[in-house]
Amino acid sequence: MKKFITTMTVLALSASVLAGCGKTAENGESTQAGTESAAPAETGSETAAAAVEYSEDAYVDGINVADYVTLGEYKGIEVTETTPTVTDDYVQSYIDYALQSNMVTTEVTDRAVQTGDFANIDYEGKIDGVAFEGGTDKGYDLEIGSGSFIDGFEDGLIGAEIGETRDVTVTFPESYPNAEVAGKEAVFTVTVNSIHTESLPELTDEYVKGLELDLSTVDEYKQYVFDMLMEDEQNTHDSNAQIDILAKVVENSEFKEPPADMVTRYYDRIKANMSSYAAMYGYDLESFMAATGSSEEQVQESAAQAAREIIAMKAIADAEDLNVTDEEVEAELQKNAADYGYDDVEEYKSAIDLKGYKEYMMTEKVLSFLFDNAVVTDTEPVQELNTEGTTETATQTAETETEGTETAGTETGAAEETESAAGTQAADKK
Repeated sequence: MKKFITTMTVLALSASVLAGCGKTAENGESTQAGTESAAPAETGSETAAAAVEYSEDAYVDGINVADYVTLGEYKGIEVTETTPTVTDDYVQSYIDYALQSNMVTTEVTDRAVQTGDFANIDYEGKIDGVAFEGGTDKGYDLEIGSGSFIDGFEDGLIGAEIGETRDVTVTFPESYPNAEVAGKEAVFTVTVNSIHTESLPELTDEYVKGLELDLSTVDEYKQYVFDMLMEDEQNTHDSNAQIDILAKVVENSEFKEPPADMVTRYYDRIKANMSSYAAMYGYDLESFMAATGSSEEQVQESAAQAAREIIAMKAIADAEDLNVTDEEVEAELQKNAADYGYDDVEEYKSAIDLKGYKEYMMTEKVLSFLFDNAVVTDTEPVQELNTEGTTETATQTAETETEGTETAGTETGAAEETESAAGTQAADKK
């Protein structure tokens, strides 16, 4: 659980400065400025966070950091990180996932419904002979065996011919969300309109040429995927190293209690991030904290730790001439406004915490400086993909000074599972 709270703290350091700066793009995805991947953005909560007014000492530019920290050693910090690796299985999994966006649909006309088929159906559900709300639909594509509908519904269609109408009797679970049908027996009259199957397309040179990646062969595509995944793994490795380096810098330093408003600011951000995660998984914040074993005490300590980290980084910025000028902030805003869906830079400015944005840019400089001056024990990552089926591992343990390219807290969380939302409350998902 400490790891989870730590992640929330890191996200707070990168995202608190960006409250409100993610605008919904035309494609419907929310964008977040200044960081490649922050907590799942929830536009309403971000905007609310942007409206919060904090005192000057909630930000490091509003305090004399020398009053709060005595820095210890911050150059030559030694950390050990897990080697970034990409296996052949990982490459194949990615390719299979990408192929799923171009599934090959094959119409079935010469047999009945089988498990694994997609049956296009019309259905009407009745309880005690009376149709009920949400129990009727037309032209719905149901994957047989997916478990999308309540137990018994999909099995009841196995063997049905195209054009056949049959009754399927099911019983709603006692725990079914709709209390009006929970625990009751229902009869669905279902007509099978058509049947089709879906399969992954074959990965061929011709398929690769159609991807608009300027690639010509399957082997080139596999190498492209490998390089992309390796870059992601390397970025994650570097981000983890920066987090660990910063932790040691803080450990080496002596602190007085940070300003209360600064701690409150990070507490608010951590809670906002947790709320976004909770909503993504269908929880309210209280239930989510209980499910993850998080406590108010942990969140409060994480907020205090975030304040100590930002104070330490500001002290390093002062010592190493790494502070950010207003001109640098303006240039960054000008560059990013359009990328994040804003019509002009003034609209962008009005949506973000400008003080926090400047603070964030400072942390990027400091973290890169710390990384560039750290000693990271690591093994050289795989450089080439053996397309014959084995991956060469040119690994040699070395203690090297590594060059950092990414900012701590920009971990990519790339797995979103989407379940079919079609169907109705009556023939709904379990």
